[in-house]
Amino acid sequence: MLPLDNLPPPPTSAPLALLRGITVLDLTTSIAGPYAAMLLGDMGAEVIKIERPGKGDDCRAWGPPWLDGESLWFMSVNRNKQSVTLDYTNDAGRAVLHDVVRKVDVVIVNLTDRVQRKLGVDHAALSVVRADIVHVSLSGFGLKGARKDFPCYDLIAEGYSSVMDLTGEADSPPQKIGTPAADLIAGMDAAYATLAALFDRQRSGKGHKVDIAMIDSMTRFMSPRIVPYLGSGIIPQRTGARDSVISVYQTFDTKDRPMTLGLGNDGIFKRFWQAVGQPAVADDPRFTTNAERCAVRPELVERIQAVLRTQTREHWLKKFVEHNVPAGPVNSANEVASDPELMARGLFYTATAGERKIPQVGLGIAVDDSNASYRSAPPRLGEHNQAVLGKLLGYDAEKILNLKTQKVI
Repeated sequence: MLPLDNLPPPPTSAPLALLRGITVLDLTTSIAGPYAAMLLGDMGAEVIKIERPGKGDDCRAWGPPWLDGESLWFMSVNRNKQSVTLDYTNDAGRAVLHDVVRKVDVVIVNLTDRVQRKLGVDHAALSVVRADIVHVSLSGFGLKGARKDFPCYDLIAEGYSSVMDLTGEADSPPQKIGTPAADLIAGMDAAYATLAALFDRQRSGKGHKVDIAMIDSMTRFMSPRIVPYLGSGIIPQRTGARDSVISVYQTFDTKDRPMTLGLGNDGIFKRFWQAVGQPAVADDPRFTTNAERCAVRPELVERIQAVLRTQTREHWLKKFVEHNVPAGPVNSANEVASDPELMARGLFYTATAGERKIPQVGLGIAVDDSNASYRSAPPRLGEHNQAVLGKLLGYDAEKILNLKTQKVI
């Protein structure tokens, strides 16, 4: 038994179709670009994923863990796509690529400016093939500037953005966030910008050149820490998330397991002390406002910690729900994946494709009361060569065979 065996099937309602009629060409690998394309596919776009013959997306090789010989990382960001293998580094492959570009609305690439131009997949080259194309470039440092041709991964972007410098305990080394945050945020930015570009194209008839830089996206993510520095000159320090502008906003130990607690305003502060049976504490004149509480934070945190250690986490969470105090558990991945409320909201499911079972984390966005987004499983490499080249492009069997013989597909 694997955890996926305990998950329900995908939601049975009709998948979201807000982008029905839009076709996206996904030329990306790894996480950020594929995630952007998947988000568009979840909203109903048709997504054609072009992969290298024999190898495919870099992410297909990222493991362990594997499921039936396939990368689970790949499966996490590639549902609702058709996979076509194509080597477009030569003239024959580039001709096929151009035939596809003529049929699509959006092209997403995650190559540096130099490599885009070398391969002929930059905006200037592809807008000649289709003038109204929405060309989305998702790279580490963007299409302009001294760093535009620097290679980049999520780890590099996190370091540049300062998030690693602020993540971890005060006496620990800088730490990466526990998920590829820069990849996912840049991917969301790419999907968001694509929608805006498509909306304007509908009005103007003009295509667009979208430039997403992972460094920019991740740095904007840090705005709540960077703007206070710019306005005060105070450089934020790594504290284990204990330096919030809110006086009590951190993790605490209980009698058994850790929990989170956020006392974000005066009313919540009072309700907390009522919940723990010490309402008089809230009347202490040193604790009247958030600013006053921040001034005595160490003493206040120590006092709260002493109280919370007297009972179990379950005990306190129940009390805090009763008193409307923001608090929660510090869950592990297995606990999140078995959360009954998230399960009921359709966030986790196991899809099937023939004999394959594929666990998925759903879109988590409801439109008109539906959050159904699943239409097809993450594809096997080149699974849709025949369907796309034959049906979309009208290639006959002989032409497809010739392309295969030439190792173009």
